[in-house]
Amino acid sequence: MQLTQQIKIRVTPAQEIVLAALSEKCRLIYNFALNERKEAYKEGVNGINYIKQQNDLPSIKENFPEYNWVYSKVLQYTLRTLDADFKSFFALNKFGDKDAKPPKFKGKKFFTTMVYNQSGFKTGEGWMELSHKHPLGTKLRFLIPEKFAYERVYQISIYKKDKEYYLSILYDKQEPMFADNQQYQAFDLGVMKHAAVNTMGKFKEFTISRPDQYWQKPTAELQSRRDHCKKFSRKWYKLNILHNRCKKKLAHQLKDFQHKLSKKIIDNTYANTIIVGDLSPKQMCQKDKYSKGLHRSLQNTGHIGRIVGFLTYKAKRVGKRIVEINESGTSKKCCVCANVHAMPLYKRDYVCDCGNRMDRDRNSAINIMLRYLSQNGLWTAYWQFVSNLRQTGLTIVSHSQEALTSIGQTF
Repeated sequence: MQLTQQIKIRVTPAQEIVLAALSEKCRLIYNFALNERKEAYKEGVNGINYIKQQNDLPSIKENFPEYNWVYSKVLQYTLRTLDADFKSFFALNKFGDKDAKPPKFKGKKFFTTMVYNQSGFKTGEGWMELSHKHPLGTKLRFLIPEKFAYERVYQISIYKKDKEYYLSILYDKQEPMFADNQQYQAFDLGVMKHAAVNTMGKFKEFTISRPDQYWQKPTAELQSRRDHCKKFSRKWYKLNILHNRCKKKLAHQLKDFQHKLSKKIIDNTYANTIIVGDLSPKQMCQKDKYSKGLHRSLQNTGHIGRIVGFLTYKAKRVGKRIVEINESGTSKKCCVCANVHAMPLYKRDYVCDCGNRMDRDRNSAINIMLRYLSQNGLWTAYWQFVSNLRQTGLTIVSHSQEALTSIGQTF
């Protein structure tokens, strides 16, 4: 498997001069290639693509020798980035996104991310060095903390954020072999909490930290005050800095909590297979377009989408796996009698005529587990799970009949 590590580095004044010069050449290549594509589009000329622009690099270096300062693959990757930007724009346009905008020219103050893909760098114990041919000859060797050790480095990117320099290292890590230990755990992911149940019939709930609720008010107030100022005035800049600082605080706190929660889940479960619902926050918001609170809780928070990504790669690192299944209807379906009831979000308890009364998230987690085990023919684990639930007072009747029907159809 491939993982990415971000490392903050210290840059000397001489190295900063070299990095600024190399970044400037990448910025110019990006802008020239973008201008060429726009002119071709206006004139109706076809054939201006990544391959053509990459093949033009040798002639550009002959006419402008200063582009030889930059490692060849870095320039190629800059053109590839432009090509990816255009493909993303056309894809969004195709699906009717009216807010999609084509790539823009990079300003003079923009620091272009330089990507060394597969070559152009050296690694050693506690250091990494990037290749270049700048006349100053300053080595771009950066110290790396000893705690970071990599088996094989695949790609190194250097970029600038908030006047600080960072290395983004893409490296290979040996993935342990997965072994099915016949233990399973199902999760119903939510905005306020995550509810889980395992094959032993034990429930566990994880309350979600909501720093977004704290930062909503100050962020909205700063945005309102900023928008009432003359754009790019001194006060506008001051309020814009404060507004961006609040948003960064929010993003960092959300990511930090989700990293810790996903690690806690993976490290403290005996199950080697964890089942989660295949949810799309975008589709959830489209179902109820006028629910402002729901949109704020789902969009740009990662409570559902990002947490699954964190769980996936953390599970792979220890030989476990995450399985996503379709969980449509699991919140409405009674886990005891399989009757379906309307369950708007404000209803937190599931109440059924059969006598089943329980938390709606726990009910959904049971349905997710039953659906996964029955769809994959894991009948031993299925009956074990049903038996363990029966000891808690839940008698899964209709599900048992459905399972027997499914078994009969397979023979």
